[in-house]
Amino acid sequence: MTINLQKITLEKKGDTHVIDLSKNTGSITQEININLNWSKGAKKSLFGSMFNNDIDLDLGCFYELNNGERNVIDGLQFSQGQGGPRNRLTRQGQYTGRPWVWHTGDDRGAAAGSGENIIVNPLGLHDLKRMVIYCFIYDGAARWQETNAVVTVKVPGSPEIEVQMGNQANLNKFCAIAEILFTADSIGVRKLVTFHTSHGHCDTAYNWGLQWTSGSK
Repeated sequence: MTINLQKITLEKKGDTHVIDLSKNTGSITQEININLNWSKGAKKSLFGSMFNNDIDLDLGCFYELNNGERNVIDGLQFSQGQGGPRNRLTRQGQYTGRPWVWHTGDDRGAAAGSGENIIVNPLGLHDLKRMVIYCFIYDGAARWQETNAVVTVKVPGSPEIEVQMGNQANLNKFCAIAEILFTADSIGVRKLVTFHTSHGHCDTAYNWGLQWTSGSK
């Protein structure tokens, strides 16, 4: 199945870039991919200290479907056996059916692998309404500058959004990276890079209306 689109809009730092696909085939057949990659203890602070070797960064997303379903996916949500493979609906999402969004797995080291990835199945674009992509520090203080973490948002047919977390100096441990909006004939991608005290604070800022309780891995 191919989803036909009229255009893809990319908004980045106030600039809006429009790619009109109506003159071409106007379809997306490749998955949307969001990646978080980093290595531990890679940068020194001004005081010479090394970032905690037990750093645990997490990639996640809020998602909303056109039927009104809203939820959130990240390593904290599907910890303690609540996750599963891409073809079964769990707290890790599902790739082969609704919500068509799946987190490939929690990576607590990211030493030399592909880090953490969230993938969106192009077959499900007609069901999706919006997503907010985020990154947070699960373990350790909010010393982003002592990491070399990079979050990349790849939507086929549009320029990549890349956020280098090591360039951030905010004291909050939760960062909303980008928003993706889906309509019948377009996909809009907007770079956010806003910092929040928690999942709940980000929820309020972007009007998700979810209920939150404390949890751990």
